[in-house]
Amino acid sequence: MAAPLPICYLNGTYLPLAEARVSPLDRAFLFADAVYEVMPVYARRPFRFVAHCERLARSLGELGMADPYSRDQWHGMIATLIERNAPHNPEPHLYVYWQVSRGAQFGRNHAPLPDIERTVFAFCSPLVLPDAAALERGVSCVTVADNRWGRCDIKSTALLANILLRDKAAAAGASEAILLREGQLTEGSASAVHVVLNGVLITPERSSQVLPGLTRGALEKMAQRAGIPSRDAPVSEAELRQASEVMLSAATREVIAVTALDGAPVGSGRPGPVWRALHQELQRYKAELSGKPW
Repeated sequence: MAAPLPICYLNGTYLPLAEARVSPLDRAFLFADAVYEVMPVYARRPFRFVAHCERLARSLGELGMADPYSRDQWHGMIATLIERNAPHNPEPHLYVYWQVSRGAQFGRNHAPLPDIERTVFAFCSPLVLPDAAALERGVSCVTVADNRWGRCDIKSTALLANILLRDKAAAAGASEAILLREGQLTEGSASAVHVVLNGVLITPERSSQVLPGLTRGALEKMAQRAGIPSRDAPVSEAELRQASEVMLSAATREVIAVTALDGAPVGSGRPGPVWRALHQELQRYKAELSGKPW
């Protein structure tokens, strides 16, 4: 990952990221009592801004918090943050990370949940997408037992299990850990997982065990545009291993083919035709949105 850009936002102020300070009593620090979003920005235009705001509000609601900002306030803050970092960004694209914590409470109390001022933080980083050679290689993945908590649908900062699972993949020389729970595919440690079975793009059903990925949603739209049949359905481990294509989708890597799984080739061992069609359609869609209001 590229180093972050120098200007951040913290509780109403734009300041150098290196100088930003949060109380050690902030509940995000003590309890991971916070939610976040990661949004790609293509040529200074955020991608699926409204959907990101809606998911943030949903995650906050699941934690019993109201969204501290209006849609217009989020829009203004993010636009200003992008503008202030633009001169420092060597890449054509970037991503915005923004986080809402319940706030800093004087003390450490599990309950009741305090009604205190929220901590709002955001920063940007260059978005370095896979180049053509990397896209043609695809990525290798390993399967790992999904031992995360039971509310993976909340985009919480409580990511320790995800980090440990991703580290297992890194130790195996793989790009991602594909997670299995009771013989069923859930998702990746930091991505949605899609399989192609008999020409149909299938993604595990939305549930409390799966994050409602926004790149996943974009990919479903691309499938419709490209005339590729798709559906949400359970995917067994056997179906995962028999799939003609497997692919990952995530905000910071768009969609990329999985060409090896646990050391065995996926399909032909090269990116397949469904992945190619979806990737091409996504690039066309991004070009269509360029310069339009967000």
